[in-house]
Amino acid sequence: MHIYNVTINIEESIHDQWLVWMQEEYIPSMLATQKFSKALLSKILVDEEMGGITYSVQYTSPDLATLQRFYAEDAEQFAQKMQKFAGKFVTFQTELAIISEQKAIS
Repeated sequence: MHIYNVTINIEESIHDQWLVWMQEEYIPSMLATQKFSKALLSKILVDEEMGGITYSVQYTSPDLATLQRFYAEDAEQFAQKMQKFAGKFVTFQTELAIISEQKAIS
């Protein structure tokens, strides 16, 4: 499995509107591409020198080929959707390959 991680720092002035939009529109649209099995939205608990509030969204993809198809078929469309908040955010993406997963023993 692979994780497509998107880290986003959003200005506080539009934070509330952005967060609702992400949860109700953007993330469901990403999942609707059928290229991701789940998405985990997390707030990063650090004060940024530049201000704003920082989040990580981790989209789980079954394999690298599926993630590559997302880039080829969908990534530009989703970059355009984010332009709704142009000038109010900074973002970067990271690809992660899951090596192993361990769960606590109950």
